[in-house]
Amino acid sequence: MSGLPASPADWTVRALDLGGAADKAGLMDRIAAALALPSWFGRNWDALADVLGDHQLMPDGAAVLVVSGWRDFEARNPAQWATAVEVFDQAAAITVLLSLGGSDDHPRQAP
Repeated sequence: MSGLPASPADWTVRALDLGGAADKAGLMDRIAAALALPSWFGRNWDALADVLGDHQLMPDGAAVLVVSGWRDFEARNPAQWATAVEVFDQAAAITVLLSLGGSDDHPRQAP
């Protein structure tokens, strides 16, 4: 993953919500939508790696992809998620951040 620039004003932030994504096809569709990838994006791991490494396809400045809903996807598809993390880790044109969720994600019961 690439390093973030010093100033958040230079970031281009995109959100990727994996909540409800059932499989690799759903993951690829959501990534394509979140990053506004071209229609020719192949929706496979090699194509994703190519796109995430291509500075011309990513937005100007520093691109940051914030991923939410990934824990449920990981639980349903551990092998697919492991591959996604490997691809994200090698991304030269984008920084991928995993959202740990908010206070509403895991409500606690009062004692």
